[in-house]
Amino acid sequence: MNIFQKWARTSLVLRILVGLVIGAVLGLTLPGWSWIGILGTIFVSALRAIAPVLVAILVAASIARAGGGLGSRFRTVITLYLVSTLCAALVAVVGSTLFPVTLQLQDVAEGSAPSALTDVFKNLLTNMVANPLQSIAQANYIGILFWAILLGLGLKLLASKETIRVVSDLADVVSLMVKWVIQFAPFGILGLVFSAVSSSGLEIFTTYGKLILLLVGCMLFNALILNPLWSFLACHKNPYPLLWTCLKESGLNAFFTRSSAANIPVNMALCKKLGVDEDFYSVSIPLGATINMNGAAVTITVMTLAVAHTVGVEVSFVAALLLSVIATLGACGASGVAGGSLLLIPMACSFLGIGNDIAMQAVGVGFIISVVQDSVETALNSSGDAFFTATAEFRSRKS
Repeated sequence: MNIFQKWARTSLVLRILVGLVIGAVLGLTLPGWSWIGILGTIFVSALRAIAPVLVAILVAASIARAGGGLGSRFRTVITLYLVSTLCAALVAVVGSTLFPVTLQLQDVAEGSAPSALTDVFKNLLTNMVANPLQSIAQANYIGILFWAILLGLGLKLLASKETIRVVSDLADVVSLMVKWVIQFAPFGILGLVFSAVSSSGLEIFTTYGKLILLLVGCMLFNALILNPLWSFLACHKNPYPLLWTCLKESGLNAFFTRSSAANIPVNMALCKKLGVDEDFYSVSIPLGATINMNGAAVTITVMTLAVAHTVGVEVSFVAALLLSVIATLGACGASGVAGGSLLLIPMACSFLGIGNDIAMQAVGVGFIISVVQDSVETALNSSGDAFFTATAEFRSRKS
């Protein structure tokens, strides 16, 4: 017990960094020890397993016991989510125009993708009313949010204070379980880094280097320049101390887990540490994991314009603006599409008149570079959830 307490008191970020270094060294020197990667698989699986239960219980409990005053914060955070995602797509348009990239399109990727924006909305609406138990089992967060909000409203209207207290206690228990899982993050990161380095090495940076640089550059511009700008405009205070905290404690973990859903418990723990109202962040964080998709908007836009440059399709200014809107709406629905943002590329390409066969080849390229693209995308998306949630909270305190 003393050893565990000392372990828990040591900085989690420091422990993660140590695990990162050890994982990279082992991946380069002992790539045949594939069993080390099991640590990463177990860690991500544990987070993914507990996250839907955590969201369902916390949202229901928060709605049931919530008083007034949440409305302005929700308006602020939803505005930040959507505006930042649209601007991320616009940044990708500018970046792709200044630094055009062409692709070597050869092998056609397999898989199904939504052919139109209506398919994305259909997926969202269908997932929203899916069986609640099935939604939890399949980590369908649109459905989890919908049913948890209804359950919370029902508890608020009809349940006794004792019943609401039991639900709140259950939420505290699940939160404690999440804390226990997060304590083993360094071992999980060690396994994840080992798997990535031992399987991909550093060759990926040379083969698709220009495309990776464009994607990562656009995402970093949003993370380090635009997101702090929106926070400053909302709160009129230096946003960078909060930004560094979110990138360090949320973005770093999301980079290696490559799952916004798995990072929901991490973001909730961070918001609690930052002093954000639990009734607020227990809803805004899972909502952000669904609609705050800056990185996905960048990926969809950059990859679509790369295909356009490759096949010689000219994209006008008006078409680029409309593409940004389509990428934003598509990105907000990415969580409801198997394969995430990459499988929304054909939908965006169809807007420019590019056939599905060619577009799916770009999806194949996306999967090749996903070890980098998806990691940075998830870090941007997930750290932004905590960053904008805290921003909305601090703004409400000033007003």
